[in-house]
Amino acid sequence: MKPVLALVGRPNVGKSTLFNRLTQTRDAIVADYAGLTRDRHYGNGRQGRREFIVIDTGGFEPTAETGIYKEMANQTRQAVAEADAVIFVVDARAGLSAQDHDIANYLRKLGKPCVLTANKAEGMQEGAQLAEFYELGLGEVLPVSAAHGQGLRTLVDQALEPLNLPQEDEEDAVEPGVIRFAVAGRPNVGKSTLINTWLGEERLIAFDMPGTTRDAIRVPFERQGQKFELIDTAGLRRKGRVFEAVEKFSVVKTLQAIESANVVLLLLDATQGVTDQDAHIAGYILESGRAVVLAVNKWDAVDDYQRQQLQRQLETRLTFLKFANLHLISARKRQGLEPLWKSMLKAHQAANRKMSTPVLTRLLQQAVQFQTPKKSGMYRPKLRYAHQGGMNPPVIVVHGNSLEHVSDAYKRYLEGWFRKEFDLTGTPLRIEMKTSTNPYTDKD
Repeated sequence: MKPVLALVGRPNVGKSTLFNRLTQTRDAIVADYAGLTRDRHYGNGRQGRREFIVIDTGGFEPTAETGIYKEMANQTRQAVAEADAVIFVVDARAGLSAQDHDIANYLRKLGKPCVLTANKAEGMQEGAQLAEFYELGLGEVLPVSAAHGQGLRTLVDQALEPLNLPQEDEEDAVEPGVIRFAVAGRPNVGKSTLINTWLGEERLIAFDMPGTTRDAIRVPFERQGQKFELIDTAGLRRKGRVFEAVEKFSVVKTLQAIESANVVLLLLDATQGVTDQDAHIAGYILESGRAVVLAVNKWDAVDDYQRQQLQRQLETRLTFLKFANLHLISARKRQGLEPLWKSMLKAHQAANRKMSTPVLTRLLQQAVQFQTPKKSGMYRPKLRYAHQGGMNPPVIVVHGNSLEHVSDAYKRYLEGWFRKEFDLTGTPLRIEMKTSTNPYTDKD
């Protein structure tokens, strides 16, 4: 699984700027659900071949006891609990503060790997100006500049080094031929109940109270000679061990389970409709390129008006997953589960479908003949041939001239042609354009 790095520090030290640098984007998954504000952001980072998850937190005041500062402190504690290592960010220009000491005391007690970094250190010498931060007792101080991108490679290397993580965790090592199905969704939508129903036994603890453990539960399963691994991203604690809502739901484990799965079942709750958190998880599934199936649980518990409202929400809020099959089910009453299972198998097959170059090229030519791409200035894109560039998700590479002028709308048009021919239901499809180089461009 991807290691997790949490950015911690007092307000205005540049944590969000550092987060944007490490993830190379301003897009982040926001944990937006009851009892939690939007101050915890999750994003993917990469350095060379090493991938990791970064958590951005709000300003941390460990001693806060009331109001929004207490909520922000709770979020930061949760982020630290989820993380494999902590990056403690201080302000090199503002200098050491009493709040920095409070945060350092908290982190030292945890004993979790921690890297101390002084941000906004551009143009500063590493000597006397950073010496005061050694008072925090967290070892070496790494000077960086998130705004200018300086020192970040060394920072990530030092944060990941003590974790001693292999390229692939033993937990991720699965024998060949095993298909991984992950069930993702918000707390209390019925994920554990659904897996128990498939297994035919109460393998997972399930009760009517929202919340999850921090660990995804993996269950081996065999059906009709095919081996599977079912991943429940919401293993519930025993009733006597359930804590506050902020302690029960780990976004990180959901993201890691999605990354490691072959197919993700996004489970929604018919009684609550499509929420922001559902849309965020759906967006992450799409970004990860995983095959996906949608299911609305507790369909038997809503009336006709609620069903109509839910249908409209699905069409508007999850329109970017229109390629996925949708099932209306009741896990408790075992309604609609067989078609759901078949759709998950079909999505897995679609994600790994092989597409021959002659067929792809023929389809491309038919699509162009039916509708040519629009001219852009002096140039009209010419699409010549196509071939498959990858699987899971399928990637189709189109070659030709002036393809940088092909619009997104035309790419979606091509996607429809390819999807229909190869029956790519349930999987994202990526189309890449490669323009041929003109050998005479540099000649007089």
